[in-house]
Amino acid sequence: MKPRLTPLDPWIAHKIGRPDWQLTREALEAYQLEKLRETLRLVRLKSRFYQKRFDDAPHYLSSLRDLAQFPFTTAQDIREQGLQFLCVSQDEIQRVVTLDTSGTTGQPKCLYFTKEDQELTIDFFRIGMSTFTEPGDKVLILLPCERAGSVGDLLAIALLRLGAQPIRHGVVRDISETLNMMNQERANGLVGIPTQVLALARYGEGLRLDSVLLTTDHVPDAIAGAVEHAWGCRVYNHYGMTEMGLGGGVECQARRGYHLREADMLFEMVNPVTGEPVAEGETGEVVFTTLTRRGMPLIRYRTGDISRFIPSECPCGTALKTLERVRGRVGGCVAVGDQWHLTMADLDEALFSIAGVLDFTALVSRDGRQDRLRLEVKVVEEANDDIAGAIDAALESIPAVESARTSDQLEVVAAMQKTRSIISRPIKRTIMDRRTGA
Repeated sequence: MKPRLTPLDPWIAHKIGRPDWQLTREALEAYQLEKLRETLRLVRLKSRFYQKRFDDAPHYLSSLRDLAQFPFTTAQDIREQGLQFLCVSQDEIQRVVTLDTSGTTGQPKCLYFTKEDQELTIDFFRIGMSTFTEPGDKVLILLPCERAGSVGDLLAIALLRLGAQPIRHGVVRDISETLNMMNQERANGLVGIPTQVLALARYGEGLRLDSVLLTTDHVPDAIAGAVEHAWGCRVYNHYGMTEMGLGGGVECQARRGYHLREADMLFEMVNPVTGEPVAEGETGEVVFTTLTRRGMPLIRYRTGDISRFIPSECPCGTALKTLERVRGRVGGCVAVGDQWHLTMADLDEALFSIAGVLDFTALVSRDGRQDRLRLEVKVVEEANDDIAGAIDAALESIPAVESARTSDQLEVVAAMQKTRSIISRPIKRTIMDRRTGA
């Protein structure tokens, strides 16, 4: 059965003024070029940061390809000059989000949003959730939602507008408490952080849901499979970050990759080393430009995410680009030994496929001439001694680990902790490299 068309298609067609609600690539790119020109005029007029940054940049774009002549914006730019980006007075800013820099002591990033900017996000959430949510559904929100304008708060507003019933819970702090709420509320949908939802699924097998949306970090296939098996549901992926205004893309029912919010953002794929555009279908770093944001527009923002645009048509028939699921980050590949490389995705797929594993942290250090990979693995309280052997076997299945260990260039130390607690914060997980201070 062919999946129904993603609801993003008619929504975006309406946003760009297509009276027949039929979206074409040509109409969308013409709209994007017009909005891009408007945004560049705005930042040159209002943003002190871009006024300086664009001194030598072209003043007229004849095509979307011309955007490659403009310099990138980076996370460091935002940390150092956040207020200089603003195109409105600070009185018009309704929400400020401060992001700590994971793993460093550097300055935090501050992102600024007007009421209108947040309305754009709410509208995207409303449409994106309608992919797998019907009016009357009850959806448990396991994301920060205490503060007005937080991601969970905006999602709750969007669900109400969809006609669904949001259940504001917040991030999981106590597994038993959350499972009790799930039983009492009888929610048939859930939105949450991958490792936290996995922990609930490990301890709450037998619950039944229709759909689960995982967000805030990349989603290993092993986690999605475990959640689907435990709850008999379908797991979807959402792609977004605060810099995007929280929402960037969401899977359709084909679950082949993210369809992107292309009326509000323009996406590029560039070589992470040279910054040059890559050919269609090639892997690179995701870069985006906001097209409709007025508080703090971003031009060619480097996300650090590694992915590619899938060149073939999605089974749902959308005119939108399909971004392959993000599984890695620039600099997220850690060398082990003389010639092997290890990623968090390698560890995720190996370890989360083991029944009973809840979460883990990974750290690479140097002990004399040998590298050391130290893992702190959290497992369910009922785990037996066999799980240690399963963890070792899973690690040996990773080519980089097996080769480096066989060559006596890597020592692996795995410590286990039986737990029912949740410690994962809504940040992107990564391998810590103590050899470089990362």
